[in-house]
Amino acid sequence: MAGPGGKQTHLAQPKLRLDKWLFHARFFKSRELAAEVAEGGHLRINAQRCLKPAHGLAVGDVLTFPQGRRIRLIRVLSLSDRRGPATEAVALYEDLDPPGQDAMAEPLE
Repeated sequence: MAGPGGKQTHLAQPKLRLDKWLFHARFFKSRELAAEVAEGGHLRINAQRCLKPAHGLAVGDVLTFPQGRRIRLIRVLSLSDRRGPATEAVALYEDLDPPGQDAMAEPLE
Protein backbone atom coordinates (compact mmCIF):
# COMPACT_ATOMS: atom_id res chain seq x y z
CA MET A 1 0.00 0.00 0.00
CA ALA A 2 1.60 3.25 -1.10
CA GLY A 3 0.63 6.28 0.91
CA PRO A 4 2.50 9.32 2.16
CA GLY A 5 4.92 7.08 4.04
CA GLY A 6 4.64 4.05 1.78
CA LYS A 7 7.01 2.85 -0.89
CA GLN A 8 6.38 3.88 -4.47
CA THR A 9 6.37 1.01 -6.92
CA HIS A 10 8.09 1.27 -10.27
CA LEU A 11 4.78 0.25 -11.88
CA ALA A 12 3.00 3.45 -10.84
CA GLN A 13 2.30 5.41 -14.01
CA PRO A 14 2.17 9.22 -13.88
CA LYS A 15 -1.28 10.67 -14.42
CA LEU A 16 -2.76 14.09 -15.14
CA ARG A 17 -6.32 15.35 -14.64
CA LEU A 18 -8.46 14.89 -17.73
CA ASP A 19 -9.60 18.52 -17.87
CA LYS A 20 -6.01 19.79 -17.53
CA TRP A 21 -4.73 17.53 -20.28
CA LEU A 22 -7.50 18.54 -22.70
CA PHE A 23 -6.71 22.20 -21.97
CA HIS A 24 -2.93 21.71 -22.31
CA ALA A 25 -3.41 19.82 -25.61
CA ARG A 26 -5.51 22.77 -26.86
CA PHE A 27 -8.73 20.87 -27.55
CA PHE A 28 -10.67 23.38 -25.43
CA LYS A 29 -10.11 27.07 -24.69
CA SER A 30 -10.52 26.57 -20.94
CA ARG A 31 -10.45 23.84 -18.32
CA GLU A 32 -14.06 24.71 -17.55
CA LEU A 33 -15.16 23.79 -21.08
CA ALA A 34 -13.21 20.53 -20.90
CA ALA A 35 -14.82 19.76 -17.53
CA GLU A 36 -18.31 20.42 -18.94
CA VAL A 37 -17.77 17.85 -21.70
CA ALA A 38 -16.70 15.23 -19.15
CA GLU A 39 -19.44 16.02 -16.64
CA GLY A 40 -22.04 15.94 -19.40
CA GLY A 41 -21.17 12.30 -20.13
CA HIS A 42 -19.91 13.10 -23.63
CA LEU A 43 -16.38 11.77 -23.17
CA ARG A 44 -15.01 8.24 -23.12
CA ILE A 45 -11.64 7.01 -21.92
CA ASN A 46 -10.67 3.63 -23.34
CA ALA A 47 -14.31 3.13 -24.41
CA GLN A 48 -15.62 3.73 -20.86
CA ARG A 49 -17.83 6.76 -20.17
CA CYS A 50 -16.15 9.28 -17.90
CA LEU A 51 -18.15 11.74 -15.79
CA LYS A 52 -15.29 13.16 -13.72
CA PRO A 53 -13.04 15.95 -14.99
CA ALA A 54 -10.53 14.92 -12.31
CA HIS A 55 -10.13 11.42 -13.79
CA GLY A 56 -6.42 10.61 -14.14
CA LEU A 57 -5.15 10.23 -17.70
CA ALA A 58 -2.07 8.15 -18.47
CA VAL A 59 0.06 7.76 -21.57
CA GLY A 60 -1.63 5.30 -23.93
CA ASP A 61 -5.22 6.16 -22.99
CA VAL A 62 -7.62 6.65 -25.92
CA LEU A 63 -10.17 9.48 -25.70
CA THR A 64 -13.39 9.86 -27.66
CA PHE A 65 -15.19 13.20 -27.36
CA PRO A 66 -17.15 15.75 -29.40
CA GLN A 67 -15.42 18.91 -30.55
CA GLY A 68 -17.60 21.25 -32.57
CA ARG A 69 -19.24 19.13 -35.25
CA ARG A 70 -16.60 16.37 -35.06
CA ILE A 71 -16.14 13.33 -32.89
CA ARG A 72 -12.46 13.18 -31.96
CA LEU A 73 -10.54 9.95 -31.39
CA ILE A 74 -7.22 10.71 -29.70
CA ARG A 75 -4.42 8.61 -28.12
CA VAL A 76 -2.47 10.26 -25.30
CA LEU A 77 1.26 10.21 -26.12
CA SER A 78 2.58 12.49 -23.41
CA LEU A 79 1.57 14.49 -20.34
CA SER A 80 2.39 18.17 -19.92
CA ASP A 81 2.88 20.52 -16.97
CA ARG A 82 1.69 23.59 -18.88
CA ARG A 83 -0.32 24.86 -21.81
CA GLY A 84 2.38 25.67 -24.30
CA PRO A 85 2.30 26.74 -27.93
CA ALA A 86 0.37 24.72 -30.51
CA THR A 87 3.59 23.08 -31.72
CA GLU A 88 4.06 21.57 -28.25
CA ALA A 89 0.39 20.63 -27.95
CA VAL A 90 0.35 18.41 -31.07
CA ALA A 91 3.19 16.33 -29.59
CA LEU A 92 0.91 15.34 -26.69
CA TYR A 93 -1.42 13.17 -28.77
CA GLU A 94 -1.93 11.02 -31.84
CA ASP A 95 -5.04 11.75 -33.90
CA LEU A 96 -6.76 8.44 -34.65
CA ASP A 97 -9.50 9.98 -36.81
CA PRO A 98 -9.69 8.46 -40.28
CA PRO A 99 -7.77 10.58 -42.80
CA GLY A 100 -9.96 12.79 -44.97
CA GLN A 101 -12.72 12.88 -42.34
CA ASP A 102 -13.98 16.46 -42.43
CA ALA A 103 -16.85 17.82 -40.34
CA MET A 104 -17.97 20.03 -43.20
CA ALA A 105 -17.99 17.28 -45.85
CA GLU A 106 -21.12 16.88 -47.93
CA PRO A 107 -23.31 13.91 -46.92
CA LEU A 108 -23.49 11.01 -49.36
CA GLU A 109 -26.78 10.55 -51.17
